Amino acid sequence: MTLTVLALVLASAFAGAAIYVNVAEQPARLKLNDQALLSEWQPSYKRGAAMQASIALAATLLGVGGWLMEHRPLAALGALLILAPWPVTLFVIMPTNKALEATEATAANAETRVLVEKWGRLHAIRTSLGIAATLVFLAALIF
Repeated sequence: MTLTVLALVLASAFAGAAIYVNVAEQPARLKLNDQALLSEWQPSYKRGAAMQASIALAATLLGVGGWLMEHRPLAALGALLILAPWPVTLFVIMPTNKALEATEATAANAETRVLVEKWGRLHAIRTSLGIAATLVFLAALIF
């Protein structure tokens, strides 16, 4: 039970951080001018990506452990869901990330703002996956 509980805790942390980005950070950054918006997004994204990727990987490993060692099949589904933001990021969100990372803050303009708005909508996919994983890990412990 310990592995699945730890997977639940980490999935909850991932989901909470992702929710914070969509509910607080993204709306706040969109109130900034184009240059400030990008200046805030760039370091925030780098730090957040490293943190969330690490949490997702650890939760995945714990979920697999919960499945194999604790015989909780739902933990395997939770592990898949918490790992899913990785391919979503690599294959769906990465083109937007790369365009934003390649733009100098002094060159930010209305197109940059559109990309940051798009990034926020795409990030909501990761948020949804984190919430789903949390709920599945919780179900793995209950059922």
